[in-house]
Amino acid sequence: MSDFKYITLRDNPELKTSAALWFHNKWGVPEEAYLECMDALLNGETKNGWYLCLDGDKIVGGLGVIDNDFHNRKDLAPNICAVYTEKEHRKKGIAGQLLNMAVDDMKKKGVSPIYLATDHIGFYEKYGWEFYCMVQEDDEPKMTRLYIHR
Repeated sequence: MSDFKYITLRDNPELKTSAALWFHNKWGVPEEAYLECMDALLNGETKNGWYLCLDGDKIVGGLGVIDNDFHNRKDLAPNICAVYTEKEHRKKGIAGQLLNMAVDDMKKKGVSPIYLATDHIGFYEKYGWEFYCMVQEDDEPKMTRLYIHR
């Protein structure tokens, strides 16, 4: 059994480049977009954050907090984004730990509620998230579910 380490990018800025590449490889969003968000955090321009789970020195899970996760409700901010756990490490509580870490960290910064867009039903509810409304995805005809954590 691995000893996972949960960290913030704010406390580990040396991981910025590898984290941006890791998220890019998972989601296909340009690496530069992640670097821009991460630089804004590290330069003190935003209260948002990036959260990682490490197995040794390897990133095995992560998520971010950004203003808007590509949907039409720009007033519902900030948003959890890019939630991902490596397949071989799923069902070990990593995503839940990262979600709780992000919510707690944002509350400490005075930021609440926080939102999350997803098509998953049943997972996020286990961690205190509630369905809030449907939102229109940017450049997509379909609607997606938006959750809130108060």
